[in-house]
Amino acid sequence: MNTATASLPSVASAPLPAPIALVIAEEIRRCGGWIGFERFMAMALYQPGLGYYSGGDRQFGALPSSGSDFITAPELSPLFGRALARQVAQALAATGTREVWEFGAGSGALAVQLLQTLDALGATVDRYTIVDLSGTLRERQRQRLAQEVPQLADKVRWIDTLPATFEGVVVGNEVLDAMPVVLVAWDGVQWQERGVALDEVAEVPQFVWADRPTALRPPVDLGFVPGTVTELPRQASGFIATLAAGLQRGAAFFIDYGFPEHEFYHPQRTGGTLMCHRGHQADPDPLHDIGLKDLTTHVDFTAIALAGQDAGLEVLGYTSQARFLFNCGLLADLESVDLRGRAMAQKLVTEHEMGELFKVIGFVTEAHTFEAIGFSVGDRSHTL
Repeated sequence: MNTATASLPSVASAPLPAPIALVIAEEIRRCGGWIGFERFMAMALYQPGLGYYSGGDRQFGALPSSGSDFITAPELSPLFGRALARQVAQALAATGTREVWEFGAGSGALAVQLLQTLDALGATVDRYTIVDLSGTLRERQRQRLAQEVPQLADKVRWIDTLPATFEGVVVGNEVLDAMPVVLVAWDGVQWQERGVALDEVAEVPQFVWADRPTALRPPVDLGFVPGTVTELPRQASGFIATLAAGLQRGAAFFIDYGFPEHEFYHPQRTGGTLMCHRGHQADPDPLHDIGLKDLTTHVDFTAIALAGQDAGLEVLGYTSQARFLFNCGLLADLESVDLRGRAMAQKLVTEHEMGELFKVIGFVTEAHTFEAIGFSVGDRSHTL
């Protein structure tokens, strides 16, 4: 295979002042002048002490004036966690387990909502385990839980590595979209892996895009237009496979924005879905302000479903966030909040906000399947 690197006439990043940028630049030099975007994204987000998620500066909130970069559903409305908790409670009872596992707990808002509602429902939870890599976020979560659910805070523990085997109900809200992806580009003749190189000719070295021929390609060919760039969710699929291998008894629910395979790789989606978020503004340039903004991609839910099935899980269902929340009792919950609360909660379900773009997929261990309430109406598993 030809391993020559083709530099692209893309816009280069600004000079490299940030410590994380200097570390990435050194990694590129160490690797011979090029790293795949998957490696770049992993370092930009998760490099210990320097990456966006691990550097301690990640903010959550409704407005940029709070210093936040984006808002997630639990910060938008507590009704999100209240509805999800009903599904979690059913799954705990159906699988005979007593532990909840949350991946990437963010500000701790969802943990508070789940613990409060599960307690109110009489669902017995012996332990609530948060899997989070950021020490700074762990401390914020610990403080929030101690303040808002002090009577339940002693049930919570934090880990950064999933044990080899475990039981319980797993939840992950906006976790899969932040997992590093492989970028591939179609030039009309062959697929190229898109990576990052250094422009050492400039007075101050800058990051630039660079492509190399690759055997990697999307799982389907729907007639790609030359110039198309798209993502391969290798790490997200691997995460689901690892999770499935360890989950001995239980269920899992993931909520994120994305599409089934035929929509994800639609020929008209020529630019892929990679996007950056900072101060509630979106931009498509991950080579700028590295470590200071979030990098995300939409989720290929077909790949996620197949990864789980191949590793021994059954798909409980797949549907829109709106339909899932309504199935779990959100409509009745709206009657218990004031006008402002209803307005915020409606953002969770309206099509032009989060209701349609965000999806929910559920898994269960094969011997413990049940009819999940979240997918009782409007299940779209047949579209995966």
